[in-house]
Amino acid sequence: MRRIGTKRIKMTAGARGAIAAAVIAIIAALSIGGCGVKSAPVPPQQAQPERILDLRADPAAGGIALSWGRPTRYAGGHTMRDLSGFVVMRAVGDGPMTPLLEIPVTDQERFQLEHEFSYLDGETTMGARYRYAVIAETTDGYRSDPSNEVEVTRTRPSPAPNPDSFKLPLPSPLPPN
Repeated sequence: MRRIGTKRIKMTAGARGAIAAAVIAIIAALSIGGCGVKSAPVPPQQAQPERILDLRADPAAGGIALSWGRPTRYAGGHTMRDLSGFVVMRAVGDGPMTPLLEIPVTDQERFQLEHEFSYLDGETTMGARYRYAVIAETTDGYRSDPSNEVEVTRTRPSPAPNPDSFKLPLPSPLPPN
């Protein structure tokens, strides 16, 4: 019991516990030094992955083979560690670019990261012209600008040389001195 003025107030054990918990929470909140932010805020344009500049496309037996290198930095220049995937964009002829598929990156926890990525677009028609671009994405949803655009017409790849029918070129005479 506690006496306040001339009246006595009876405090239950639960009320005392609640007050003690509130006091401890206030002291803990006041003793924490900061909010956990360790650096200055970065504008969104600097947090997006750097643009991919080495996209390549070649006709292949099963379609069109695309390949590109892994972006390793943000547009702001810092090393990137949270690459989550790629969006492959495709246009048929002179049509608009539309998303074809998303390719996840699952090597963040591995010791050795993938440095080259590839995709075989098997949904193509022989003789048709296609344009491609790739967009990199972080785990926070920041997207890079589209990569260099490549254009390719699907053709039949030339067959591999057959050892049974391969003929060496005939030697040509040397020019006179």
